[in-house]
Amino acid sequence: MSDPQPPKAPGRDRERDLATLQQVHAAASAGRHEEAAHLAARALDDGLEHPLLLNVLALRCERDGELLRAERLLERAVEIAPGDLGARNALGLCLLRLDRPADALAHFDTLLVTHPQLPFLHASRGSALLAEGRIADAEAAFNRALELDPAQAVALAGLAGIASRRGAYAEARVRAERALERLPGLPDAVMSLASAELGEREPERALGRLHALIEDRRTGPLDRAYALGLLGDVLDSIDRRDAAFAAYTRCNELLRESFARHYGDGEALRHVRWLSSQLERSTAADWESVEPLGADPSGVRDHVFVLGFPRSGTTLLEIVLEGHPDVVSLEEQESLIDAVREYLREAQDLERLRRADARALEPLRASYWRRVAAAGAEVGGKVFVDKNPLNTLKLPLIARLFPRAKILFACRDPRDVVLSAFRHRFRMSAPIYELLTVEGAARYYDAVMHFGVLCTSRLPLQATLVRHEDVVTEFAREMKRICAFIGIEWHEAMGDFALRTRERAALTPSTAQLVRGLNTEGLGHWRRYQPQLAAALPILDPWVRRFYYEP
Repeated sequence: MSDPQPPKAPGRDRERDLATLQQVHAAASAGRHEEAAHLAARALDDGLEHPLLLNVLALRCERDGELLRAERLLERAVEIAPGDLGARNALGLCLLRLDRPADALAHFDTLLVTHPQLPFLHASRGSALLAEGRIADAEAAFNRALELDPAQAVALAGLAGIASRRGAYAEARVRAERALERLPGLPDAVMSLASAELGEREPERALGRLHALIEDRRTGPLDRAYALGLLGDVLDSIDRRDAAFAAYTRCNELLRESFARHYGDGEALRHVRWLSSQLERSTAADWESVEPLGADPSGVRDHVFVLGFPRSGTTLLEIVLEGHPDVVSLEEQESLIDAVREYLREAQDLERLRRADARALEPLRASYWRRVAAAGAEVGGKVFVDKNPLNTLKLPLIARLFPRAKILFACRDPRDVVLSAFRHRFRMSAPIYELLTVEGAARYYDAVMHFGVLCTSRLPLQATLVRHEDVVTEFAREMKRICAFIGIEWHEAMGDFALRTRERAALTPSTAQLVRGLNTEGLGHWRRYQPQLAAALPILDPWVRRFYYEP
């Protein structure tokens, strides 16, 4: 909390301003947040501008779901008092709630320069790193917080969440319970504990815990949304389908409301359709391969892209392949971002890409490998696997920059894909926003698949279709086929993916499931929700038939 000292301003009664700030500080410290916010708003209207007032009012805005207004208030607080610990930390936490972890991390790092011994700052930093997917760094930050304060609740909750996502439910339970002893009702800890209870088949306990969190007036809109999503998973596990689908729907409605200003304009869907319209103007003869000028500076032996659509089985493929001693993988990094900026933004870009020669493409190829190296992948002499489901939209770049690369195009029953995408909580982006309704997910899937198939017919790609159902039901046969396609021998260690999943730094929505090994539980899951998927089924039917699934 900011030191309640009023600014020196001509024409103001300093003693009166000090009394106001002390009154606000006292109310906030005592947990009387509505009173504190009311007093803060009145003082700001009266012309008293102070980080404490802006911080207190921002807190109420966050609880009311007005995250953008909270951000503006906190940015002003940091502007007038750059060294104010409370304001800058609050701004970082607000940016985390806005799903902008990189921006949040910058504020936490700034504070840690001058306050390296504050446990809560290391915990906040860990939360930002976790949101960025930097799991090992997040664990290190959380553990540093616990070195400074063994009962630091946010750090305990963060580690509980990581353990739960890895399927280490006993560890998650212990850490979450310790967090709740220190800070009862902490949403992250409550959800980690409920997730552990779900994993340990104690759904009734999880239900009670989640209902209490959802109904708590202090729970903010985003935490309520994530709790509702997890509630849907618990209800699904006990076959309460209607209630589960209602929970998923409400979760996604809250997420849509929270992120509408950022992603609600439909740009992601329009962009995919625009890409298709541009590519349809060309023929296969227009897209001859452009060989690189010389040897690849990365020293990579072979190059494989694993793509398709979220929830299509790409994570399983990546983890199995990385079990080969000659394979190095990198999960869901935006390594092609410089090429995207150059050739996938404007109406004329695809035509420029088609005409680009090796000299024009070489800097973008080099940029890709620099980003891969910066992400920690040592690819020299190895088969490099780049897994990112929505790299499907970058197939023209892949064809141009890496003409010798192999493409594993993952697919799964489109109805299972759309249901799973609708049910899962991802880091928000324009494409993910499209998945927040069943019909929206189906339309986005349709657009991405149309573009992907169009690319395989127009572009010089070495691609093979990999059906998830074939991988989980005929594992050895299908993986040996895939190995032959990408030019490696089947290695027995590749089958030990469950053990590797427990140990790998990256976490995805599939992690907790994959630590249990191969299973067919999710196959045909859509049939349990067939009435709720009614709006999506006609959109998906052409793809059901194209990929040889039963109607």
